[in-house]
Amino acid sequence: MHSPIVITGMGMVSPLGNSVNKSWQRLVDGQSGISTIDRFDTSNIPIKIAGVVPSINQDPSGGIDLNEIADPKEQRKMDLFSLYALAAAHEALSQANWFPAEQAQKRRTATIIGSGIGGFPTITQAQKNLAERGYRKLSPFTVPAFLANLAAGNLSIRYGFQGPLGCPVTACAAGLQAIGDGMRIIRNGEADVALVGGAEACIDPLSLASFNALKAVSTEADNPERASRPFDKARNGFVMGEGAGVMVIETLEHAVARGATPLAVISGYGTSADAYHLTAGPKDGAGAAAAIQAALGMANLTTDAIDHINAHATSTPVGDRAEIASLRNVFGERLSAIPISATKAATGHLLGAAGGIESIFSVLAANTQQLPPTINLEHCDDDMQDLTFVTATHQKHVTKHVLCNGFGFGGVNAALIVSSIER
Repeated sequence: MHSPIVITGMGMVSPLGNSVNKSWQRLVDGQSGISTIDRFDTSNIPIKIAGVVPSINQDPSGGIDLNEIADPKEQRKMDLFSLYALAAAHEALSQANWFPAEQAQKRRTATIIGSGIGGFPTITQAQKNLAERGYRKLSPFTVPAFLANLAAGNLSIRYGFQGPLGCPVTACAAGLQAIGDGMRIIRNGEADVALVGGAEACIDPLSLASFNALKAVSTEADNPERASRPFDKARNGFVMGEGAGVMVIETLEHAVARGATPLAVISGYGTSADAYHLTAGPKDGAGAAAAIQAALGMANLTTDAIDHINAHATSTPVGDRAEIASLRNVFGERLSAIPISATKAATGHLLGAAGGIESIFSVLAANTQQLPPTINLEHCDDDMQDLTFVTATHQKHVTKHVLCNGFGFGGVNAALIVSSIER
């Protein structure tokens, strides 16, 4: 019998704040992290809003101070997604109290941080420098900054973790797949501890304009806080977000032996491919349903055990409907009794970081018995009227097992089940 895999540390950088507690409190309070973009000129693109991580100057009580993460010289060697990962990892490792000094422990620590795109702004800026100033003006750190695995690489280097190093680059499922990969590595005996999650920071004119060309992103500008509306009839696309969500995971046996406090159990994980279309899942949600069923199977749970769902729900009509179809496929009539939240309404869609952040929100829902609201959801689709959405305000709810979904371009699906620990 395997020892359960537990979470012993959690860290987060999100549009809602630069910590798990700050982000969670603002989420539960119904606040939005979406605002007008002021990082660059948006006059030449139709997208004016995003879920931008606030700076310490913009948000003294919850913003991020990059100088606390790395000195200015080091910052020039990294893309923003790596800096966010470093901030989230420090919080997670501090909570887990995992700063091994022994070589053997370092070699038994894995680092798996997913990203959908990696250092996209570094690439676009380098291309601009090349065109305007010539190749001699390119930084030697251009490639090391933009490679998607460099969030994991920078974490490994900073803390001396010498176990397996990885980076699922699986679009919007990357964060959840990183957690699943870390579970497998521990189960396979390749590591005792894994630092897992996702990081993303590609709020950039080219990425926004490219998603706009797909007609996937909201073009609203006048009321940013209301633009992300998962499941709402008036939704018209997702809002780009950024940040990082990172966990420390290990077996319960290992955690107890070193005196760590388990925060939650990762009960089940499943992943699958639609093998259907580049950017859209099948209308019946069969591929996503297969991932959810696999997670239930690993957890040895029936559908009756799931108390809450943190939906992938990006606020695109096609994606939201396909996810509900997949959930109906798995849960049948019981789906109407399961409260569903879509936290992207408050954070926007963090692409490869979404799963890392939303899995932490799922843990907190189970541990606090509070279900986060889906702000802006006022009128759901006619064929979803039978479902129980958590809407304007958070709800108290007895919660043991939470399902968290993540689906990405290319037809990749991932599902995670987190469970509270009996105290």
